[in-house]
Amino acid sequence: QVQLVESGGGLVQAGGSLRLSCAASGGTFSNYNMGWFRQAPGKERAVVAAINWTGDTTYYVDSVKGRFTISRDNAKNTVYLQMNNLKPEDTAVYYCAADYSRDILWIGVRNYDYWGQGTQVTVSS
Repeated sequence: QVQLVESGGGLVQAGGSLRLSCAASGGTFSNYNMGWFRQAPGKERAVVAAINWTGDTTYYVDSVKGRFTISRDNAKNTVYLQMNNLKPEDTAVYYCAADYSRDILWIGVRNYDYWGQGTQVTVSS
């Protein structure tokens, strides 16, 4: 059983930056592909970025390409999401998630086995 705890959310003005962290415990972190998802009010939860277990394969949704960077430190059992040039439409609760299947970097919500509690990101215009 993997426990995930996100941190780093907050209120920022448009154009600003935040770095989200997700600390994992209770499992072997390097066994998992990791994803960052977000959910805005009235919308479904959807992937923002994902990274495979070695860190050499990543995925980004089109709306964040060039602005967000996902990375991981397996020695620290932590995955990060660096968010630059934030826009009001990035406002959402951000969740990290772990997927035990290492063969394919999935991007669907249903493919992920463990979830954090979420952290609020609010971008003001």
